[in-house]
Amino acid sequence: MASEINYQTAFDLAPVGLVLSRNRNIVDCNQHLCEMFGATREELCGQSFLVLYPSVDEYERIGVRMLPILNTCGLYSDDRIMKRVGGNLKDDIFWCHVTGRALNRKLPHESGIWTFEDLSARRPVTADLTPREREVAAHLMGGLTSKEIGRALIISHRTVEIYRARLMRKYRASTTADLVSKLMAG
Repeated sequence: MASEINYQTAFDLAPVGLVLSRNRNIVDCNQHLCEMFGATREELCGQSFLVLYPSVDEYERIGVRMLPILNTCGLYSDDRIMKRVGGNLKDDIFWCHVTGRALNRKLPHESGIWTFEDLSARRPVTADLTPREREVAAHLMGGLTSKEIGRALIISHRTVEIYRARLMRKYRASTTADLVSKLMAG
């Protein structure tokens, strides 16, 4: 006889960070997420996702950018830089893969299920980047062109090229392919 599945235990012990959200607030989270962000469940539950972002601008822009995607397919995924909130790594920034599902496509922020995977072991942050540079870097690593990044970020492709040039200087990259390689390696 197979033992009954305990969904709370599965949630708590999942090998990725898990969050149940309502209106971009953390309703519940698992232990892995707490360890990843250096906080306790009590410190995170009831908080806005804003506490996990390096800046208010990034929180707001990603929230706006994900809405039409969640409305269309109910699922959103990206790599982004997040911020640890506690412990000896407080305010440390790191690359994180985030995937979420809206439980109601018509009101995608109303409630959702989110996974967080810490990518810092494979992709450390080695340069001091602005919020917009972080967004452009994430899209470059996704293989998007300047025009595609411009459409995604609602800025001109020429502006994207300026940010790409800044990234290339910061990472001492000679080509976009070299920049992407260096971004991926940290």
